[in-house]
Amino acid sequence: MRISSENIHQGYIAAFGSALLLSLTSIFISYLNIHYKIPALVLAFWREFFVAILLLIGFTIFKSKIYKGLREQIIYLIAYGFVLALFNALWTISVILNGAAVGTVLAYCSAAFTVLLGWLILKETLTFSKVIAVILSLLGCALIVNAFDSSAWDINAVGMITGVLAGLFYAFYSLMGRSASQRGLNPWKTLFYIFSIAAVFMLFFNLFLGRYIPGGAEKVTEMFWLGDSIKGWGILFLLAAGPTLMGYGLYNVALNHLQSSVANLIATIEPVFTAATAYFVLGEVLSFWQILGSLLVIFGVFIIRLNPKRHV
Repeated sequence: MRISSENIHQGYIAAFGSALLLSLTSIFISYLNIHYKIPALVLAFWREFFVAILLLIGFTIFKSKIYKGLREQIIYLIAYGFVLALFNALWTISVILNGAAVGTVLAYCSAAFTVLLGWLILKETLTFSKVIAVILSLLGCALIVNAFDSSAWDINAVGMITGVLAGLFYAFYSLMGRSASQRGLNPWKTLFYIFSIAAVFMLFFNLFLGRYIPGGAEKVTEMFWLGDSIKGWGILFLLAAGPTLMGYGLYNVALNHLQSSVANLIATIEPVFTAATAYFVLGEVLSFWQILGSLLVIFGVFIIRLNPKRHV
């Protein structure tokens, strides 16, 4: 199917918008961790739950038939939701075990995974520009989060494996998003299905495996960690309603118009937006290496943008 230049342009806009919104999640999550010490997997469950509820309300208001065609795709959507749940679980555990800097770099090894798996599984083009973009993006992300500081890599084998697996499942999430587009599934309805399913899996992880997983709920009452804190629940709700819902939604929209490898490469610009937010909102000063890293990521994205029609 031939995709118009306008649709390609919309795909790039959606991908950049997704990266911008998702970059804001760290501000909300850091605040909740610092002020409420909420377990990571408990937080992940409520994010997924609130996103599903918000989408259900939206579809109800606009009288959208969300269950039309569900039966034919149910097995696929369960697998897709499971991948999302595993990615969120592995990502949060990786951050706990490795720290934010190393966890971020390991997660963005997904760019390389997505390029390779997209070529092998979805028959996406493997171009020289993609390879260069992957190298520049990984190097840039490493500079932004100061991953070349040897102390940041003082981690155990379990932490390293968890971080790499988080990147691998992020790649699987991107591939399945592209596959959903090829199946003709609406990106927003797909988002509702997979976040609902992921919430169920995350609830299972917490209630039955929480005592064995870092950041999980050790008992049922910990699922309501925030208690009667209206402010805490409000911030968690805003995290779900803003960066999570719109960030993932726009990423799914981008996958409707772009190859999974291209959308994932553009997503690596997220740390650039995070660093910029920290500078303008929190007053954090960017180092020379962070600025250089940002430029490398931007240049990597620019390279694949030079010939967009080869990447749809």
